Amino acid sequence: MTEDYIVRATAADSQIRAFAITSRALVEEARRRHNTSPVVTAALGRLLSGGVMMGIMMKGEEDLLTIQIKGRGPLKGMTVTADSRGNVKGYPEVPDVILPANEKGKLDVAGAVGPGILNVIKDMGLKEPYVGQTVLQTSEIAEDLTYYFAASEQVPSAVGLGVLMEKDNTVKQAGGFIIQLMPFTEERVIARLEEKVAQVQSVTDLLEQGNTPEQLLEQLLGEFGVEVSERIPVRFSCNCSKERVTKAIISIGVTDIQEMIDEAKPVELHCHFCNTSYTFTPEELKEIIK
Repeated sequence: MTEDYIVRATAADSQIRAFAITSRALVEEARRRHNTSPVVTAALGRLLSGGVMMGIMMKGEEDLLTIQIKGRGPLKGMTVTADSRGNVKGYPEVPDVILPANEKGKLDVAGAVGPGILNVIKDMGLKEPYVGQTVLQTSEIAEDLTYYFAASEQVPSAVGLGVLMEKDNTVKQAGGFIIQLMPFTEERVIARLEEKVAQVQSVTDLLEQGNTPEQLLEQLLGEFGVEVSERIPVRFSCNCSKERVTKAIISIGVTDIQEMIDEAKPVELHCHFCNTSYTFTPEELKEIIK
């Protein structure tokens, strides 16, 4: 399996900055961990791919980005968290949504998500995290992130995201791009770029044709002179551990822990993000109380 990575690039003498990703392995990992249906895999895969690219945009080593989608569709919502080093994790509220294909014969991500809101929370070590909220525009994820950048960050952007499934419901392709205009971009560059982006029918088609992230950007920005500055490996990665879960148990207080011990049964806690379960025996809980 080819490893997932993001490329960071500039074009048109730094008037344009761009990111592109291939994310098949990390989306497949999310599918496997959460046992998601195809339409949920597509929705979560798009959000993971977009989220990890947005994470890479942050400057600080410890910066964290969280994207929450809350929708009125059967999927209810999704949460994705990414850092600035290429680690991303995420989960769907309802993993097993099954819907008929949309009128284009594609997985109906918009139908699964439904109308709703998008929250972007950036924790950059300041007293208060930055929170941006926008209304979902199409609930197809890419257009919603495009709108978020324009409305909340005032950065004109083009976002393309795609997930393609195999017949056995594993992930065949996943990836995407984010292209952003700097404030000093010339009008002619903007007009030409809009034409180029409008020509992109499907990100997954480009990936299926064997295009790498570098080649995706070459197709979109080639005429502006693309300069790739960095190639960053990305992965689905959760930082949960028995130790961290133990800390969470400590935080609920002695009385509640004692109640768990009195029931004399092992307690199982699981991490939303990666679906790992941690079991604590009554003996271990007694140790925690000490």
